[in-house]
Amino acid sequence: MFSHIIEDGLEVKLLQEHHATPLFELVDRNRTHLRAWLPWVDRTETAFDSLEFIKMTKTKFAQNIGFEVGIWVDGEIAGIIGLHFIDWLNMRSSIGYWLGKEYVGRGAMVKSVGAVLEYLMNEIQMNYVEIRAATENTKSRAIPKRLGFKHEGTLRDYEWLYDHYVDLEHYGLTAQDWNVYKQKQAKKDR
Repeated sequence: MFSHIIEDGLEVKLLQEHHATPLFELVDRNRTHLRAWLPWVDRTETAFDSLEFIKMTKTKFAQNIGFEVGIWVDGEIAGIIGLHFIDWLNMRSSIGYWLGKEYVGRGAMVKSVGAVLEYLMNEIQMNYVEIRAATENTKSRAIPKRLGFKHEGTLRDYEWLYDHYVDLEHYGLTAQDWNVYKQKQAKKDR
């Protein structure tokens, strides 16, 4: 089973069938928070829906075309981070993520995205990674900004969100950008 400890009390790991109920409960108690930016919340009506999502993520992982993993804070599922796809020909991917409201603002997402980037850039040698977030979703947009991504444009009316379209901000990170970012971080740490 894929699992990575980021630091004490923070890890990412593949979702298993027995996580369906805790995952559903996290979504259910965060409906208003998540619905503001994520189009799938209303379709998650029962733990069975979460189980079907978990089965899909395991298939995606087995086919080596992406993954979604749970973010665990102090042993509790706090959110999800994953790759929408892996384009092996062009060595590029796209990261998506969300956290329950009670876990926002604690650094868990920046560290989780950073760990996924370490894997993508250093382990499997991706050349380009993108993150897209709604223009008004300032907390989500702060993540790529903190991790060395470059803002590459606004995708107008790009995503249907229940009853309206939203603009998405597109951020990109090349392998070269990541190396520059890591060098700057290493200098700061000295």
